[in-house]
Amino acid sequence: MSTSASSDTSLKKGKLGVVGIVFFVVAAAAPLLGMTGAVPVAMFLGNQAGTAGTYLAVGLALMLFSVGYAAMSQKVTNTGAFFAYVGRGLGRSAGVASAFMSLVGYLTIQLAIYGFFGGVFHFTALGWGIDAPWYMWSALAWIVVTGLSLLSVDVGAKVLGVFMSLEILSLIISSIAIFAHSSAPADFNASFSLGAIFTDGLAGTAGIAIAFAFASYIGFEATAIYGEEAKDPKKAVPRATYWAVGIITALFAFVSFAMATGMQNFKWTEQPADQAAAGLPAEGIMGYIAANGGFDLTAGITNPGGVLMSMADNALGGTWMSTTMSLLVLSSAFAGLLAFQNSLARYFFALGRGGILGNSFAKTNKSGAPVNGVILTSVLAIVVIVIFAALGLDGIGNLFTWMSAVTAVAIMLVEVLVSIAIIVFFAKNKGENIWRSTIAPAISAVVLSVGVYLLMARFNLLGNLAAEGVDPTLADSAWKLSPFGWFLVLLPIIGGVIGVIIAAVRKGNKTLEQDLLS
Repeated sequence: MSTSASSDTSLKKGKLGVVGIVFFVVAAAAPLLGMTGAVPVAMFLGNQAGTAGTYLAVGLALMLFSVGYAAMSQKVTNTGAFFAYVGRGLGRSAGVASAFMSLVGYLTIQLAIYGFFGGVFHFTALGWGIDAPWYMWSALAWIVVTGLSLLSVDVGAKVLGVFMSLEILSLIISSIAIFAHSSAPADFNASFSLGAIFTDGLAGTAGIAIAFAFASYIGFEATAIYGEEAKDPKKAVPRATYWAVGIITALFAFVSFAMATGMQNFKWTEQPADQAAAGLPAEGIMGYIAANGGFDLTAGITNPGGVLMSMADNALGGTWMSTTMSLLVLSSAFAGLLAFQNSLARYFFALGRGGILGNSFAKTNKSGAPVNGVILTSVLAIVVIVIFAALGLDGIGNLFTWMSAVTAVAIMLVEVLVSIAIIVFFAKNKGENIWRSTIAPAISAVVLSVGVYLLMARFNLLGNLAAEGVDPTLADSAWKLSPFGWFLVLLPIIGGVIGVIIAAVRKGNKTLEQDLLS
């Protein structure tokens, strides 16, 4: 961080502790959205009961990334996080490239959640007799998120803390009830053995589940972004990183294991004739998800949230938990919006302070919030929402699906760069043990590279952007994208190239070097 920053060009120090940072990053990962959205689809199209083990394995892989990431956070405290880490390890051009790739990732996930929030709120409001389009609810959330993100960062942390606590509590209560209500015993081998996890190999169903799992963890890496506002960044950021990854991994593995256990003995006696004729299983996990997830032979799983919610209601009695979860899904989406709004604003702040963007982005208001970064983030969001609304596109089917797929690719590409940068940085700057400086980052670079490959290969399925006439659920459909799909999957790389060009144009900029090296 630049030591010459004045009071209105510095983020407010000492506002966040470990717990506050954890609130932000776990909220960004939105576990309830993952459990009601991604997990049922990963089970249905992927490795079924082995999905629980897949989420555990991916979480452990990201814990390896966290080892080097935490070590780096003790050497570099910069709200640019990825940008600063890559810059210190691989040089200014790579650093600026990673910054623009990160911006693509965080902008697209912000847009994705606006689409999801608006779409879910639209259907929820219909039950109240209110028929307003998805973009009206997205715009309402936009107003509140913009206002909160202009306040002190600890205010946002308190709001997220309430939402996140309720979210986790609902998942734990539901899972315990499902285990207790299930007629099938908990089968650890069916969920956590290597055979269960890697069923059909990386090119088959296992690869699909792994791609969904990696996408579900996006957000945990934001811990370092709040380093400059932490009370003791050298201790708070590493601890928050481990806690965040641990909490997210435990939730995904535990809840998905409960779901797999609860569905094992299911038998669907009223399966539609067309699904039976198509050979769709009417029993077990596949049958339950088809019956309760709104399966359609053309559209696939149309209501993945119905899977966990129906299981919770069956186990607990009544509909109070599904009603609660429906509201918490909205609060979870809102919490994610606020978390990513803060992340984006701080990236713009870091780029402004480093001289890559205008100096005005390095300004903070009286609350210590990066005001112009907040405003730019909000302007970009509302412009895209208006465009999608004008084109008659859907909040969930288009905005959420397309943008969330881009996010997963962008952030994981940057994580690979960060892992490599950590190795290079500690090779030049001794003082860290070999496990934290070399071995763990090297393993994570390899594992994350495999994850990126799977995400890009299965982008047609994640983003529903397959080439015409291609069934993206088939193993041989990898890389078969529509022209627009190719544009979106390459968008993070395009962002990186733009970053390299800007770094070259501003080659004589000393402010960036001072910011990276301070």
